[in-house]
Amino acid sequence: MSTPPGEYYTEERWQNWLDRIAAEEIDPEDEDSARLLLNLQDDTAIAVAKIITDYQDADLEAETALEELADIREVVLSEVDIDDEEKLMLVDGVQTSLVCVFYAAEEYVAGGPPEEGTVGGYIEAANEAEGEEDLDAALGYCAQAGTLIIDGAELDREVAEDLEFGLVAEWVNGLDSLQTAMSDPEVIEEDDE
Repeated sequence: MSTPPGEYYTEERWQNWLDRIAAEEIDPEDEDSARLLLNLQDDTAIAVAKIITDYQDADLEAETALEELADIREVVLSEVDIDDEEKLMLVDGVQTSLVCVFYAAEEYVAGGPPEEGTVGGYIEAANEAEGEEDLDAALGYCAQAGTLIIDGAELDREVAEDLEFGLVAEWVNGLDSLQTAMSDPEVIEEDDE
C-alpha cells in the first residue's frame, strides 16, 4: 500500500495553507495570490486523485476509499476561521470549486462513470439546470462530468470559458484541477513560491 490510511491529506496540511493565506497580502488580480489559491485547490485535488488512483489500482477497497474521501472533505469544507472578509470569500470560492471534486470522486468509487454522455454534454446540462435554479441537478451533472474525467475523458477548456460566473463555473474550475491532478498527481510543496 503506497499511502497509509488517513495520510492522504491532513487537517494540519489544510491549516498550513490557510495560515499562509491569512498571513499574506492577497489580491486575486495578482498572479502570485491567484497561484496561491490555485495551489490550495490543486493540493486538495491531488490528494483526491491519489485516493482514486489507489482505488483503481486495487490498493484501496471502495469502502476505504469513500471513508478517505469523506475525511478529506470534512477537513476542506469545514468552516474557515480567517478574520479578513475578502480572504474568507476567496477561500470559500476554492471550497465551492472542490465540492464537485468530492462528489465526482465519491460517485466514481460508488458507481463508476456513466455509460453514455460527454464531459461537455454534462456541463451544458449542468449550466441549463443552474439557469433553472435546480442546483442539485446542476451539481449532479457536474459530478457525472467529473467521473468521466477521472475515467480519462478530457475537459475542454473552451467549454469552461463559455460559462457565465456562477456555481457551475466554480465546479468546473474544480474539475479542471481534478483533471490536472489525475494526469500528474505530483504533490505541491507548501513552501513553493
